[in-house]
Amino acid sequence: MLNSFVPRKILGVIPARYASSRFPGKALAPLQSKSMVQHVWERCQLSRYLTHTVIATDDDRIYAEARRFGADVRMTSGDHLSGTDRCAEVASQDDAELIVNIQGDEPLIDPEAIDAALLPLVHEPAILMGTLKKKIEDPREMTDPNVVKVVTDRFQNALYFSRSTMPYPRGGEAVECFKHIGLYVYRRAFLLGYSDLTVGPLEAAERLEQLRALENGYKIRVVPTEYESLGVDTPEDLKRVSELFERSLQYTGAAHIKNG
Repeated sequence: MLNSFVPRKILGVIPARYASSRFPGKALAPLQSKSMVQHVWERCQLSRYLTHTVIATDDDRIYAEARRFGADVRMTSGDHLSGTDRCAEVASQDDAELIVNIQGDEPLIDPEAIDAALLPLVHEPAILMGTLKKKIEDPREMTDPNVVKVVTDRFQNALYFSRSTMPYPRGGEAVECFKHIGLYVYRRAFLLGYSDLTVGPLEAAERLEQLRALENGYKIRVVPTEYESLGVDTPEDLKRVSELFERSLQYTGAAHIKNG
């Protein structure tokens, strides 16, 4: 149950840019008759606690598409180096107390995962930033540098994020390992000051922006989830997600016939 600290407004922001080295224009890529960014926005509407969702872009084509399906969309600077900076620009013009940075390339984002990530900040005013982790089931992900790993303390605060295997099972014993799911929740004031924090050697080495908080002495609450992140970084990823959509529709249709 939400307590008396529940914010009056919790804003979801979907950063969506057109430029992408591996898949230009992926936000507009068609997926089951809708653009990918529309799928993400519609999934956000199913969250129990987001009070509003905004698409933040620097591209006229994405802006027009968002307007077409009825989303609130904001034009932001083309100079931003990250989605966090784009979210911060939107937050600077809004009075929301919590801001959730939702990846614009995850058309299967689970609304329950969004809610799970933000609830600790609702209940504990001292928490400034939150995110998610998922237990690694595929051992190949342990050594994949594109899968970011996270270790936490017993209070579920992040100790470190890395592209390397961690924790390392030196004695060969089984150990639970978790990957980071790139959804972030911020308190407004903390987000607005994030880009001014010093970039440390760990962030520079790992190329992981979330390490900036840790290197500057701030905690990040990391919530366990069963949500399996399925981001679309390439046309091949889009094909894979499209096949998942198709199987889901077939399953839903068969269940409807059976129950009807």
